[in-house]
Amino acid sequence: MTDSFVVHLGEKVLRGHSVTYDEALTLIGIPQHDIMLVAAYANKIREHFAGNRIDMCGVINARSGLCTEDCKFCAQSVFHNTNISSYDLLDASQLLEKARDAEALGAKRVSIVTSGKGMESSPTFSSIIEAIQVIQKKTRLSVCANLGTITLQQAQALASVGVKRYAHNIETSERFYPSICSTHPFSERVATLRAAKAAGMELCTGGIIGMGESWQDRISMAFTLKEHDVRSIPLNILNPIRGTALEKVCPPNPLEIILTFALFRFILPDKVIRPAGGREINLRDMQGAALLAGANGLIVGNYLTFTGRDAAMDFVMAKDAGMTPE
Repeated sequence: MTDSFVVHLGEKVLRGHSVTYDEALTLIGIPQHDIMLVAAYANKIREHFAGNRIDMCGVINARSGLCTEDCKFCAQSVFHNTNISSYDLLDASQLLEKARDAEALGAKRVSIVTSGKGMESSPTFSSIIEAIQVIQKKTRLSVCANLGTITLQQAQALASVGVKRYAHNIETSERFYPSICSTHPFSERVATLRAAKAAGMELCTGGIIGMGESWQDRISMAFTLKEHDVRSIPLNILNPIRGTALEKVCPPNPLEIILTFALFRFILPDKVIRPAGGREINLRDMQGAALLAGANGLIVGNYLTFTGRDAAMDFVMAKDAGMTPE
C-alpha cells in the first residue's frame, strides 16, 4: 500500500466513480502514518458531494429497557443485568418536554426511540403517532422514528403524519450479525428498511463498530447501506457497558475509528455520516478529527442509556472544523 494509491482512489471518487469492495479493503492496509491522508481525502469527498453543513440530531428514549431481544451490546436487553432505568412508553406531554429540551440544545431533528423488537403487534403504535403530531405542532423540529421492526402499513402511517426519516440500524454485516443477535435475523431488519423506503421515507441506518467484527465486516456493512440508499448513517463505537455480553471487549483505538469513518465516506460520498454513541469515550480528544475524516452529522445531548457531552461543545467543534451546524 502506497500513498499514491490513496491519492488515486480519492481522485477517482471525486470524479464521480465508485470504489469497489476490493479497493476499499486495500485501504485498511494503509500505514498508520498515512491514515490522516485517507482522512484528508475523505474530507475533500465530503465537501465536494455533501457540502459543509453538519446535521445535528437529538434522540429521545421514549420507552426504556425490558427488551426481549438478546443483542449482546445492548444495556436494555432482559438478557443483561445493567441496572438501567426501565419504563413504559412516555405519554405525549412527556415526549414533547424532551423534544423541547433537544431543541433548546440546538438540535433541528429529533428521533423517537423505543426499546423492544418492534411495533408489528404493539398497542402503543397509535400513541406514538399522536405524540409525533404533538411535537411537530408545538416545536420546529423534524421528527424521525426509531421503533424497531415495522410493517408496510405502519411505515405508511408514519409517513402520512410527516415522518420523513425512519431509523433502524443493521448493526453490522450480515455475516457477523448472528454473533451479536440470535433472537431475530438480519433479514427482518432489512425488511423494515424496505418497508420504510416503500412508504417514501428516507433511511437513517448504521451500526456499531468495535464488537469483534473484522474490517471486511465493516466494509460489507457500508456496501449494504449503499445498496439500500441509506441517507443518514449513525456509526456507534462500542461502549462496553458492564453487565452486557460485550462488557470485556476492548473497543478500537482512535486512529482505527478515524480510518473507519474515512472508509465509509469513500464508499458513501454524498450521505450523512454521523459519529454517534461511544464517540466521547473512544475518540476522546480526537473527536474533532472525525469531522475532518468525512463525518457530517452528530448526535447531540444524551444517548439512550448513557450520557453524551455538553451540546455547546459539539457546536463549537463543528464550527472549528469549518462546518455549519444544520
